[in-house]
Order: sequence, then structure tokens, then C-alpha cells
Amino acid sequence: MPLFRYKARDHRGDAVSGNMEAANSDAVAAQLLEGGMTPVEIAPSQEAPRDGAGLSALLAARVGDTDLIQFSRQMHSLTKAGVPLLSALHGLARSTRNPLLAETIGEVAESLEAGRDLASALSEHEEIFSLFYVSMVRIGETTGRLDEIFKRLAEYLERDKRTRQQIRSALRYPSFVISAIVAAIAILNLFVIPAFAKVFDSLGAELPLATRILLGTSEFIVAYWPWLLGGLFGALLGARYYVSTEEGRYRWHRWKLRLPLAGDIIYRATLARFARLFAMATQAGVPLVTALTVVSRALDNDYVEERILSMQTGIERGESITQTAAATGLFDPLVMQMMAVGEETGAIDTLLAEVGEYYEDEVAYDIERLSARIEPILTVIIAVIVLVLALGVFLPMWSLSEVAIKK
Repeated sequence: MPLFRYKARDHRGDAVSGNMEAANSDAVAAQLLEGGMTPVEIAPSQEAPRDGAGLSALLAARVGDTDLIQFSRQMHSLTKAGVPLLSALHGLARSTRNPLLAETIGEVAESLEAGRDLASALSEHEEIFSLFYVSMVRIGETTGRLDEIFKRLAEYLERDKRTRQQIRSALRYPSFVISAIVAAIAILNLFVIPAFAKVFDSLGAELPLATRILLGTSEFIVAYWPWLLGGLFGALLGARYYVSTEEGRYRWHRWKLRLPLAGDIIYRATLARFARLFAMATQAGVPLVTALTVVSRALDNDYVEERILSMQTGIERGESITQTAAATGLFDPLVMQMMAVGEETGAIDTLLAEVGEYYEDEVAYDIERLSARIEPILTVIIAVIVLVLALGVFLPMWSLSEVAIKK
């Protein structure tokens, strides 16, 4: 799209200048007038347009959580102040630092100019705006509470980002230790144990069973390490391909909730996310069946999504939310109790929001304790490695030194 250089006067009469991408100069003038500015001069810019000048940066860019949170907060402030959507989007497209998001906002503005609503324009960029995000925006447009919806979306994205950061922080130390253990085992089998094997062969003494097993394992790894490495990469690629299939993704998402140590945290984090999102949807006036569809797809877990979608059939038959939720076997007694109380009092959205807050606190506490729970396991693994080395390498060395002294 061509880039135009413009000079204009704002509502106070002050001079304003800048660059703007548009189909032609008339489109630039229309955007300036819509923003409350009077065009004075519009001419093609000699600068390269953003599409070409920043192409490499655009291809390398990605829209992260921080970018989306900032966009949501800015849209909340602008819509709350009564700024027209087109003016708000054009302004954000010029001020956003992320080139991919700036390009996307510009395309969304073009869709609005073509007559589409904001939710439909955002849905054209599903790689950035999730189904839940688009659905909440559509609700905000329908109810006239778009500013409130953007505020809730920003708060939800911030909580979700904070939880993921806590999980990564808790797993950083265990991951480093496990990587060090794997590297140490590889070095021992490839370099250290073969050196000891030469010493044992030169002395010609009979070796204990543990030492022979250790030497045999090392010889096998030394002889076939390229094949073992290739097999490992092949297994990882095969697992990744299987998880990308519909059946594999479903099984992985189901098994993920049963992982040792981390499974319970993932399960409760999923319940917290469901409670928060379902409360947001119902507070915004979304019908129950629609809310279940939107929320289930936002949980990023096919197994949980299937269970929640199964609730729609019961609700369509006239059953209560509590009855249909109990039939899934997914929710724990606390959620079930709060759902039942919420249905009786008509405040299910408020109670589920409290459930979400409770589980978020529990997840944060468990994440802080995760490293402390993993450290003893890693200590035992290291102790076993040291014990194997002592029995398999150093004990025979002591025995051989005694034989050598007697000789």
C-alpha cells in the first residue's frame, strides 16, 4: 500500500505532520477528517512503504502476550473515551512497535471501512486473536460494553501470562539439573568409562558383574551413538507428528492432566481458566450453550473441550448446569458445590469467578512448591548415578590395586 506524507491542522489549529499508508490521497484525507484534523497538504512519500521497508522485520515478528495485553488496554482506554473505532485503530496502527501487530491492526481497520464489524474483522486473524477473544469482542459490540470487554480481556491475558511465567520459573532449575545429568551420563559413557576399560584390560583381572554391565553399556553407546542419536530424533519427530493428529492430541491432552507432580497443577489451572472464562461469558450475557462452546475452545485442551461440549446436550434437554457438569466427571466437588449454589441463588457467574480466583491462588502456591518437590527426586537420581559409578568403576579399581600390590 502506498505511503503518503501529510500536513494538517488539528482542532486547535496547531500544525500536524506525518506519514500514513492508504489506497490514495482521498483515503488519507478521509482518515484525517475522521480524526478531527483538517488536511493542508498530501503528497506521496519518498520513504519506502512499511510493507517493503520492514518486510524482514515483519516476517520475523510475532505477536506475544504483552503486545496483545497492551492492545486490549489501549482499546479499552480509547473506546471508553468515546474515540471512534476507525480512528482508534488507525492511531494504534501508527504507534504500535510490533510490525506484525501494526500490520494486522491496519488490515482490521480496512475491514471496518469495508463495512464489517470489529469482531468479524478480528476473526480474519485467528493466529493472533483467539476464538474466545473474538467472541468476547462480538458480545461487547452487541451489548454496547466494548470498553468493559477489552478491560476484562486485558486482565484475563495478564493473569494467564503470569501463571505461565510462574510455571517456567519453577521448572527452570529442574530442567537445568536434568540437562546436566544427561550431559554427564553421555560424557561418562563416551570418554570416561572407555578410559577405565583400557586399565582393566591391561591388568587382566576378573571384573564384577556390575562393572561388566557398565563396560558393555559404554561399548554399545560408543559403537552406535550415531544410530542412537538418530533414533532419539526420529522418536521425537514421530511423537510430535502423532500429537499433531486429532487422536494423538486428544490422548496427549488427557494424559497431560495425569502427569506426576505437574498433572494436578495443570488440572487445577484448567479449572481456574474455565471458571474465569465461563464467569466472564455469563456476566456479558452470553447464552449458556454458546458460552460452553466459546470457553471450551479457549482452554487449549481437546480432552477437556470434549467433556465441556458434552454438557450442551443436557442443557438443551432442560437439565441444570450442575447435573450436566456432574455427568462429565471433570469437575471436583468444590466446583460442583459452587455451581449448585450459584444456580439456586442466580449468581453462578459471581461464584464461578470466586472459584477461579481460589484455584489461581492454589496453582500459584503449588508452582512455588514445585521446585521443592522436584529437588529430592533429582537428588536421589544423582545419588544413584554416583552409587553405580562407585560400584562399577571405583570398587574394581580398589580391588585391582590390591592385586597389583600383591604382585
